[in-house]
Amino acid sequence: MAIQTEIEWTDATWNPVSGCTKVSPGCDHCYAERFAERFRGVPGHPFESGFDLTLRPHKLDEPLRWRRPRRVFVNSMSDLFHKDIPVDFVDRVFETMERADWHRFQVLTKRSSLLRRYVSARYGGGRAPPHIWLGVSVEDQRALVRLRHLQATRASVRFVSFEPLLEHVGPVELHGVHWAIVGGESGPGRRPVEAAWVRDLRDQCRAAKVPFFFKQWGGATPKAGGNRLDGRRWMQYPAVEGRVDVGGDSRPT
Repeated sequence: MAIQTEIEWTDATWNPVSGCTKVSPGCDHCYAERFAERFRGVPGHPFESGFDLTLRPHKLDEPLRWRRPRRVFVNSMSDLFHKDIPVDFVDRVFETMERADWHRFQVLTKRSSLLRRYVSARYGGGRAPPHIWLGVSVEDQRALVRLRHLQATRASVRFVSFEPLLEHVGPVELHGVHWAIVGGESGPGRRPVEAAWVRDLRDQCRAAKVPFFFKQWGGATPKAGGNRLDGRRWMQYPAVEGRVDVGGDSRPT
């Protein structure tokens, strides 16, 4: 069975790799690391090695066995473009995604230059298939370079996750972006998000006709602060999903 998840913008998670290393301030309070390290040293547990980078080849064909179409977040417990993951293993992940074309795969990375390089090499003068969505995380102004790398990536569907949003990122160039997710941080030591930062991104998305998904305000737990912005839930998806008009306001609450 697919691994069900409480992440609002996806249906299931698939982790052919787990574990990672920190690359920027958005990693400081990593939920995946916090979860995995709870089980370090527990004999026989999937996270017996904590958050050490671990390849899980036995999981490579999982999505092929899931017959019901769903949105699948790839490597929620890692980063597919970590420099220590062998390229031939990344190839095998992409081969599975290409074969399981009844799903929508959501690949999210902070290692945007490696994403761009890999996709260019794999698809040459073409583009990644439209059911493989490629995205980057942007938590602050310095991380906006990842968005520029994404825009130069040969993707059919591009998305950006402003989570955890740690500061006002200012004007954002959204050309070629098909979806934006925004969320505040949760858990121990969380850094609060300001409503003005979220509203500014929402308004930029509306002006650019980019579907906007507000995931959470954050708090002690992900759902502690809810996900209402100005009295409504903003839970739009890319037009390729056929779910919303990209110029619309929100999903019914």
